[in-house]
Amino acid sequence: MELTLTLPDDWHLHLRDGDLLAAVAPYSARHFGRAIVMPNLRPPITTTAAAIAYRESIMKALPANSDFNPLMTLYLTDNTSPNEIKLAKKSEVVYAVKLYPAGATTNSQDGVTDLFGKCFPVLQEMAEQNMPLLVHGEVTDPDVDIFDREEIFIEKVLRPLIQKLPRLKVVMEHITTADAVKFIESCNDGTIAATVTPQHLVLNRNSLFQGGLQPHNYCLPVLKREIHRQTILSAVTSGSKKYFLGTDSAPHERKTKECSCGCAGIFNSPVALSLYAKVFEEAGALDKLEAFTSFNGPDFYGLPRNTSRIKLTKQPWKVPESISFPAGEIVPMLAGQMLDWNPSF
Repeated sequence: MELTLTLPDDWHLHLRDGDLLAAVAPYSARHFGRAIVMPNLRPPITTTAAAIAYRESIMKALPANSDFNPLMTLYLTDNTSPNEIKLAKKSEVVYAVKLYPAGATTNSQDGVTDLFGKCFPVLQEMAEQNMPLLVHGEVTDPDVDIFDREEIFIEKVLRPLIQKLPRLKVVMEHITTADAVKFIESCNDGTIAATVTPQHLVLNRNSLFQGGLQPHNYCLPVLKREIHRQTILSAVTSGSKKYFLGTDSAPHERKTKECSCGCAGIFNSPVALSLYAKVFEEAGALDKLEAFTSFNGPDFYGLPRNTSRIKLTKQPWKVPESISFPAGEIVPMLAGQMLDWNPSF
């Protein structure tokens, strides 16, 4: 059995930098035409000039003759200026701005502390420039249970934001709850959308603890109850245009995952397309897979759809146990397991 799709894009990707960038970039370039690249490096990508420089580093890390196109983003801070948004729009390199509430996830310590008090002029300029805001949708109040942070963020931040700025395009990244689905469904088409990761479609929070603590299944937002996974799965496979592919592939070296204070992030680029095909097939919705992987994202961003194609063959293959690079090794999602769908050109 074969399945041919318009070449997909990844609308939420971490490529890191240095040796790690060189190790992981080819996996995304193999299966995706474009990717929205996250800016949470150290130091973060807060200016258009830094985004252009980072893009040049990514291009150097790609395989020869690769057509992969990294779409850059800026890291929103309390000090970002409206003029920087104008520069970003003119650059034709920067396609979005990422909101990390300070302390929410990896390298988010420089993130926003007061969105409405310190960033509102920037958000207004983004609406004017049709520049999407990409949201890590969790509050960081230590008194809020980690499993409730997405729900509280929607009510305290996201809903008030779209009421104040209804023309601002917003992508709620890596949604993990039925609350997020309910919110997305309540919004107008074309203004609010969501990306969905493979891990939040195939894993629930039991996957963190079965057979002992599983650090390679730890990501942020953290995996949730099965009822949330089922709700997201139903929404994604329904054919709605409000959801599109965003892997949130986030590689870390093995030793920084398997330690006393392990990093959050799942490296899923080698398996993402296989897993999306698996869940759509199991839902009886393979006819809706191409829109999710290849149409909804570019349509939301106002970009042309890809014209090249990729083939997925129903042929079992084994996920590598690990991937070596000069500084160590990375453990991919579902390391050592067998998957059914094998992508190729």
